[in-house]
Amino acid sequence: MKLVEAYTDGACRGNPGPGGWGVLLRYEDQEKEFSGGELRTTNNRMELTAAIQALRKLNEPCHIEIYTDSVYVKDGITKWLAQWKSRGWKTAAKKPVKNKDLWLELVDIVEQHKVDWYWVKGHAGHAGNERADTLANIGLDQMLDDANNRF
Repeated sequence: MKLVEAYTDGACRGNPGPGGWGVLLRYEDQEKEFSGGELRTTNNRMELTAAIQALRKLNEPCHIEIYTDSVYVKDGITKWLAQWKSRGWKTAAKKPVKNKDLWLELVDIVEQHKVDWYWVKGHAGHAGNERADTLANIGLDQMLDDANNRF
């Protein structure tokens, strides 16, 4: 099984507001970069989207190490998910889990791979995380440019 590293990040200008996601994938000596954005979203949705996109870019089942600066994503998938499911997608406070659609999508695609989750401190000079952050902002800017050039 191939070992792939993925660095993921989300960005949002306003929360909610326009947002972007970025992914840096590494396999052996190869790197691939991906980004995208949405006009009205939240930072957490973009962080989740980045993780989903990293997994969607894989052509076969892989062992993937996902590095994120989002405690929400890492703890959500590794700690909170089982409890949310057992409570019918409710939080401990009995409120609906936010971003359930993306959590369900993430759960579905995670099952196809062996995934290890790692948290890295954002904006702390970690090269992979810094590049993912740049890609998220590129995705956001490109989406805004595209939106501004429509008739």
